[in-house]
Amino acid sequence: MTSALPDLAAAFAPFEHLAGALLAEGAAGDDGSHDAAHLIRVWRNVCRLQAEEGGDLRLLCAAVLLHDGVAVEKNAPDRANASRLSAEKASGLLAGLSWSVSDIAAVAHAILTHSFSAGLPPETLEARILRDADRLDAIGMIGAVRCFYIAGRLGSGLYDPLDPLALDRPLDDKAFALDHFAVKLFKLAAGFQTESGRRLAAEREARLRAIVDMLMQEIG
Repeated sequence: MTSALPDLAAAFAPFEHLAGALLAEGAAGDDGSHDAAHLIRVWRNVCRLQAEEGGDLRLLCAAVLLHDGVAVEKNAPDRANASRLSAEKASGLLAGLSWSVSDIAAVAHAILTHSFSAGLPPETLEARILRDADRLDAIGMIGAVRCFYIAGRLGSGLYDPLDPLALDRPLDDKAFALDHFAVKLFKLAAGFQTESGRRLAAEREARLRAIVDMLMQEIG
């Protein structure tokens, strides 16, 4: 990872120096659903949303790089604390870079409130943009890929072979990846915070539903 840091940092232009410093502190995780590729995708989403919505791009860049700074497994009992732990870690790292108290607080708030599990309302434009940008990466084609990747890591099945769509059984996304679409992924679009985010979420949710339709056609 160390030798690749300059190349990765360049993906966060015009904040390459900030990205290099934070990536060197382990901002990118080893989990393939929350790795450097995820950070880059979320950053690109942020840039697209910020171009229409406004907001402080420097604060947003720091928030993107640090929003998953503390890894808590999806099935861990303290999963809801992941964003709080990441916000606390981010505050310490940014203080070490001599950021102002107000800027640190703004980044920490965005990180704290981006999480679906935490269920906290974003109160600033930057927090709303980060939440939308991160959730765009959970729906659409990439959302489906990440869902099945995580299911594999956790040892879940792809789907219930007798009732894939849970028509006659309770949903159980710990047992079956496909159940996670109904448990969470299909609910995300309704919670987007920005106008541009809502528009992009509608497009990606349509793709996500098309993926389920194609899967059902293939498994009969």
